[in-house]
Amino acid sequence: MAVIITIMVLELKAPHGADLAALEPLMPVFLTYILSFVYLGIYWNNHHHMLHATDRINGGILWANLHLLFWLSLVPFTTAWMGENHFASWPTAVYGIVMLCAAIAYYILQTTIIRAQGAGSKLARAIGADRKGKLSPLLYAAAVPLAFVNESLADAIYIGVALIWLVPDSRIERAQHG
Repeated sequence: MAVIITIMVLELKAPHGADLAALEPLMPVFLTYILSFVYLGIYWNNHHHMLHATDRINGGILWANLHLLFWLSLVPFTTAWMGENHFASWPTAVYGIVMLCAAIAYYILQTTIIRAQGAGSKLARAIGADRKGKLSPLLYAAAVPLAFVNESLADAIYIGVALIWLVPDSRIERAQHG
């Protein structure tokens, strides 16, 4: 995930002017970078906690993890596309599709780990009802078609989902220490 963040920052280009006004045209690119950086940080933190609650790894878990990394690897592309095109409908929708697919992939990884570790595992106990995990894909799924009606509302949903997850998921931490 650190490599994905590095690739994303390389998309930020320095302005050609020497005054603060030269930064203004870069603002959409910078704002999408911030949003995506936050998302990748959220995934990184929660992924870290989830794997620390995992006692053993098998081939299914490795493939589910690779599936998640595939979708996260598309974040720099969709971030750049959305920022360069000032949050236009298609880039905004595709950004949401990638976020939706990453959320589904995270759920698959989590489910694969729980299936391998058992229903009584630390991770299974920590996840519980997983309201945030179920709400996020629903919000992404709503934002994708909304991007063609009102890009700002779709972007607000993406920001809202990031805010829901901004604090690392402490359920897993508590389960490991409790």
